[in-house]
Amino acid sequence: MQPATLAIPAASAPGASTPGALRKALSRAESRRKWRAFALPLPLLVFLLLTLLVPIVALLQRAIENPEVANALPATISALEGWDRQEAPGPAAYAALVRDLARLPDSADAGALARRLNSDVPGARSLIMGAYRALPAAGTPESMRDQLIAKDPRWSEAPLWRAIARNGARWTPDYLLASVDLQRDALGQVERMPEQQRAFGSILLRTFHISLVVTLICLAIGYPLAWWLASLPARPANVLMILVLVPFWTSILVRVAAWIVLLQSEGLVNRGLMGLGLVSEPLALLFNRTGVVIAMVHILLPFMILPLYSVMKNVPATYVRAAVSLGSPPLAAFFRVYVPQTYPGIGAGALLVFILAIGYYVTPALLGGADDQMLSYYIARYTNVEVNWGMACALGAVLLAATLVLYGVYRRIGKAELSLG
Repeated sequence: MQPATLAIPAASAPGASTPGALRKALSRAESRRKWRAFALPLPLLVFLLLTLLVPIVALLQRAIENPEVANALPATISALEGWDRQEAPGPAAYAALVRDLARLPDSADAGALARRLNSDVPGARSLIMGAYRALPAAGTPESMRDQLIAKDPRWSEAPLWRAIARNGARWTPDYLLASVDLQRDALGQVERMPEQQRAFGSILLRTFHISLVVTLICLAIGYPLAWWLASLPARPANVLMILVLVPFWTSILVRVAAWIVLLQSEGLVNRGLMGLGLVSEPLALLFNRTGVVIAMVHILLPFMILPLYSVMKNVPATYVRAAVSLGSPPLAAFFRVYVPQTYPGIGAGALLVFILAIGYYVTPALLGGADDQMLSYYIARYTNVEVNWGMACALGAVLLAATLVLYGVYRRIGKAELSLG
């Protein structure tokens, strides 16, 4: 007779784990795996946050920030509350202005205030700086008003006071409105600028027109070239692709300088055309729209070829041969079978070239004339010459908005193509 054995439950055996403990261990292991996976791109995310997102947020904030008047003239702004903005304000506003100017730490603050108001009312700079350098003597509000008007009669007029009242708030839409040729009237209502003052609408249309022309020319040149490269064997295709990438290794300034040499009246291009008998006198290819487009196409062409080549390389050539073998003409087979399969490359290349083109500054500034400057030129001008950061940031915000809209349209078109496919 065998001795009876005592059965020990598996859960109570030494070293055994319950199902709950196993789940917890697996959960901890999965959490560690996710944290390790997240830690790998973390430095790149921090870098993008500091170098891309933070500057964009700062740009958008500065486009609606209006600190100069609010910081320099707080008492004046308070004195102008309730003013009807029709005629010059009462003596209290003049006295408050004198007190505010007297409290400014140095002339740099007065200069910033004068520049800001001068952008709204021409001549305000001389008014503000003149009053700051020769402040009226202390006295009654009426005497201070009389002293300011005696120094410059324009103090008795309403436009400058309207500008001070309109810019009293620290946050304002004025810069963004001006970037699309809108403004606020004396009562704060949004209206279109006078026709002689509208500039940025035509500049924005010019920017889009030049960028569109450059994009279409790049597509017309880049598509057959990318198709030829995709149809070659790997070895010669790689050699020719190196030639396509050569512009990436050359400075834009060097390339623009080279085009100046080539396109001038006695340059290689005009001499060649005249030598071949195609023209009888040198063509005007420099400091106009033609030179800008030629140089921009040369610089941006690789950005069109690379997306097209990457898509075309994955399109089987047997599809076109099959269509031809079934009776389709070769040209019809190419456009009906091959070209639709390269739409993603066309969209990506056109979007990339157009977005890069609308932000160009150096090429139009060096090769174009006064009527060929794009929006980036005026951003640089407001930053470096006018020292109007608010207007520069507002124009930058317009470019950013245009880029995001274009990207959104491309995504919608891409999704529509995928759903139809």
